[in-house]
Amino acid sequence: QVQLVESGGGLVQSGGSLRLSCAASADGFKINSMGWHRPVPGNQRELVATITTDNTAVYADSVRGRFTISRDNAANTVNLQMNNLTVEDPAVYYCKATRISGGLPITYWGMGTQVTVSS
Repeated sequence: QVQLVESGGGLVQSGGSLRLSCAASADGFKINSMGWHRPVPGNQRELVATITTDNTAVYADSVRGRFTISRDNAANTVNLQMNNLTVEDPAVYYCKATRISGGLPITYWGMGTQVTVSS
C-alpha cells in the first residue's frame, strides 16, 4: 500500500512563509497525482494544489500566486511552498496521493500537518 507522511507545518505570522513536505512510501506502486487539501465546512476537503507526474499543477483560486507545488517523482515527494500566508490559510493540510489500478483511481491520505497563522 501507500503511506504518506507530512511535515513542515507550524506557526507563522501573517505575511510569512512555510514549506510543507510529503513523502510517499509507495511500495513499488506508481504514484500519479500528489497534492494538498484542507478541510472546509461540511466535512469536506478542498483542493489547495495538486501536481501530476509531468508537473502539471492546479491551484485553488485562493492560493494561486502565493503557493507553489513541486514534486520529485523518483523520491515520491511533494512540497508546497506557501508564501504571503494570511489569516484565511490556517488549517490542517492533508497530503493526498493517487495511483491507478485497473483503470480506477485509488486515493491515499496523510494524517495532516497543522498550519497556524497569527495576525
